[in-house]
Amino acid sequence: MKDIILSLEAVHFIYEDGTEALKGIDLQVRRGERLAIMGANGSGKSTLFLTLNGIRKPTSGRVLFNGAPVDYSRKGLLELRKKVGIVFQDPDNQLFSASVMQEISFGAMNLGMPEDEVRARVERVMEELDITSFKEKPTHFLSGGQKKRVSIADILVMDPEIIILDEPAAALDPKHARIIDRIIDELGRRGITVILSTHDVDRALIWADRVVLLDDGTVIGDGTPDEIFNDEEALTRTNLEKPAVLKIFETLCEAGVLKRDLPVPHTTGELERYIREVNK
Repeated sequence: MKDIILSLEAVHFIYEDGTEALKGIDLQVRRGERLAIMGANGSGKSTLFLTLNGIRKPTSGRVLFNGAPVDYSRKGLLELRKKVGIVFQDPDNQLFSASVMQEISFGAMNLGMPEDEVRARVERVMEELDITSFKEKPTHFLSGGQKKRVSIADILVMDPEIIILDEPAAALDPKHARIIDRIIDELGRRGITVILSTHDVDRALIWADRVVLLDDGTVIGDGTPDEIFNDEEALTRTNLEKPAVLKIFETLCEAGVLKRDLPVPHTTGELERYIREVNK
């Protein structure tokens, strides 16, 4: 089993107005895993992410990175954010520099890295994310998909161990959503631990190693996609539907077309293969 890179122990977070956003969260994140955090709006996902990154300090409980409690001093938080980066749902909450090049350089420069190393890292990341062609463009003139890629580049230039993405495909057209999906897939292949929130159950079924469901600031489900997406009660509580491929699979099993002892399909391609084999 992969070792634990990030964990929360009995974490509560209460906002100044008295809203209790997190209610005793216990969560362990394994190194290199692809973790989907899902739940209805207001379930605590965004607050959880800000807690994982050190932006929010728990009201009670503690966060540990590589087995050590997070140090909330300025130096400690800088060290944490080198390793645990967050990409916000709305890129306009993250981007503020005059140009793409300046934007991506800012974080690394702020950490005191040598200028030549920063330049090399920025150029590498821009090439990886295919954004070199608009490196001198003002960030506020970019399209939504371009802004999202620049937001991800902001984090990748730090060489993080964990990247957290809050609704990475939100408000993107299908073309740019596919580009972001490919980038996220590549992050996982590189061994980066990826944590993301999404309402897309079909994508989560295919992509995630593990799914955690939040409801009213508590964890109500934690398991493999197969386990979570067959828990009807938990899906109802989080306003989620079963992935389409699972619905079709169940319908075909009930009709006697397919057998229930088949491995659960995660893609339409797998389901189509089952049907072709039956019809041979």
